[in-house]
Amino acid sequence: QVQLVESGGGSVQVGGSLMLSCVAYGFNWNIVRPCVAWFRQAPGKEREGVAVMDSGFTAYADSVKGRFTISQDNAKNTLYLQMNSLKFEDAAIYYCAADYRAGWCSNDFGSKNFNYWGQGTQVTVSS
Repeated sequence: QVQLVESGGGSVQVGGSLMLSCVAYGFNWNIVRPCVAWFRQAPGKEREGVAVMDSGFTAYADSVKGRFTISQDNAKNTLYLQMNSLKFEDAAIYYCAADYRAGWCSNDFGSKNFNYWGQGTQVTVSS
């Protein structure tokens, strides 16, 4: 069964750091690498793309550039999002996503409906 499971969310003070993880069960990223991404959704707001990558492409939302880093460990089928210098506006539920369609990774990843989604992990930023 194909499943994405996020972890690592929690409460952090403004300026702090968190690392989110997303384990892909039922995938084998050593054989086929999909386009993978992190999205987030805050209360009352639409879902937005945060970061996206595949073997030859990486992109970030302007709001997180220089603060967030997306990475992937293919041997562990795990996707990461390192979040530094967190701001109040970073508080949201964070979701990982994956898609195997050719050419899926692009600068407009935030508008795309990825095929596979995790259940989300909550990030809270406090003073």
